[in-house]
Amino acid sequence: MRNLLDISREIAAIAQTGLTYTKDPYDSDRFKRLHQIANELLEDPERAPAFRWPEEIGYPTPKVDVRGVIFKGPQVLLIKEAVSQLWTLPGGWADVNLTPRENVERECWEETGYRVTATALVSVIDRERAGYPRFAYTVFKMFFLCTIVSGTATPSLESSHIEFFDIDCLPEMDLHRSHPVDIERAYAFSQSSGPSHFN
Repeated sequence: MRNLLDISREIAAIAQTGLTYTKDPYDSDRFKRLHQIANELLEDPERAPAFRWPEEIGYPTPKVDVRGVIFKGPQVLLIKEAVSQLWTLPGGWADVNLTPRENVERECWEETGYRVTATALVSVIDRERAGYPRFAYTVFKMFFLCTIVSGTATPSLESSHIEFFDIDCLPEMDLHRSHPVDIERAYAFSQSSGPSHFN
């Protein structure tokens, strides 16, 4: 059985698609009302009393999260998130006007202080179907193998610590951002695959 998040997400997507393509002012009003209903379904007096789906333009598509996986032998580089104070792979939302490679290299630089080169795309997963906690949006997560080119570990507004950890002895992870299984998959990939081609 689908829950309210699934239903609200679908209604919001239908409303956005309708507002993008309709030329009928009456249908436009109906789609605006559908958008309001999608909001109302997720309003919660205690957790989200004023929840609102953003009013976006164009056909609704999934958001993209990029993550860099940097190994030093059997160790992996993790950052401690300044907000959650839990550990994760460096990365975040992909920005427009940058390729996937440019996005993950930029995120690693901003969050770790290391200049890196993305050498291979390890995996692309659907965040929700991969077992991550529920989130309002549909999100595709892209994991890239990266190698350090230069720089030194430097905390940022987003990361309070940067450290290498043995892949068999990871600290408490921020499971909203990265899972140990993502690291295991990337390590196995790094031991068995050659470079891949991507932008």
